[in-house]
Amino acid sequence: GDRPTGRLHLGHYVGSLKRRVELQNSGRFDEINILIADDQALTDNADNPGKIRENIINVVLDYLSVGIDPTKSTICVQSTLPALHALTFYYMNLVTTARLSRNPTVKSEIQMRGFADEGLPVGFFAYPVSQAADITAFHANVVPVGEDQLPMLEQTREIVEKFNRIYGETLTMPTAMIPENEMQRRLPGVDGKAKMSKSLGNCIYLSDSAAVVKKQINGKMFTDPLHLQISDPGHTEGNVVFTYLDAFCTDEHFAEFLPDYANLEEMKAHYRRGGLGDGTCKKFLFNVLEETLAPIREERARWAKDIDTVYDILAAGTVKAAETTNETL
Repeated sequence: GDRPTGRLHLGHYVGSLKRRVELQNSGRFDEINILIADDQALTDNADNPGKIRENIINVVLDYLSVGIDPTKSTICVQSTLPALHALTFYYMNLVTTARLSRNPTVKSEIQMRGFADEGLPVGFFAYPVSQAADITAFHANVVPVGEDQLPMLEQTREIVEKFNRIYGETLTMPTAMIPENEMQRRLPGVDGKAKMSKSLGNCIYLSDSAAVVKKQINGKMFTDPLHLQISDPGHTEGNVVFTYLDAFCTDEHFAEFLPDYANLEEMKAHYRRGGLGDGTCKKFLFNVLEETLAPIREERARWAKDIDTVYDILAAGTVKAAETTNETL
């Protein structure tokens, strides 16, 4: 699932959305359930519920645009599923505040949002427990996540183990599925300073226009500060443009957009020895990303013209999810 605090971005796409579509189409699973976690979004947006409400439909449009198929996957809304709230309450009795305090993802999120200074909402502190309810209510056995969410899944596994040990075998033990491409596990923002994050403004959104994508690449993506002249030797490690190329480009992209090279290793070698300009690298990256983003953008626009159907999909998915989660409770 995802928190509806805004439109989804490339980090979401490589971290989980792309894999969800693959799993959905694999024929390996009886059910695919995808949750819009609006209650969790309220844990740090309690003063602005309108923001959450408005973005629910944005997230659904992003799901449909990347290939989530409502005939194969159930899309549902957290706040409409009371079983999730009840399970969260029961699980809270199995987790200590000390354990939550050690969760590295929670610690990072607290720091990023400035809660250390302003005071930490209890709901936000406990949201790993809520995530455990979201996962176990559907008896999920596979959860596609980015690397930054692995501590959350480990927290869920601990809750499942303790619950089953105390009360009997009831809950399904989930496993994480992370991207095989190492660069996709924690895609940095275009500024290269942190993971791609809506709150940091360093995103390329799935619904961004080609002009905006080009502006983000040309204006915000830093390369090698020592690569001042085209003839200068350059570094590819820590170079955000090459990080994104590692995450997205294939040999076929070179054949189509940059036939001077057979693959990324040849391009990197040229950059390292000097003679390859940053402008050429950024133009190639733009073409690579556009091959992914253009069809997503087009599909989103198509669904946006039929918004009543989108709401019907959400309503039907939520009814189905209520049956599943109520049975678990």
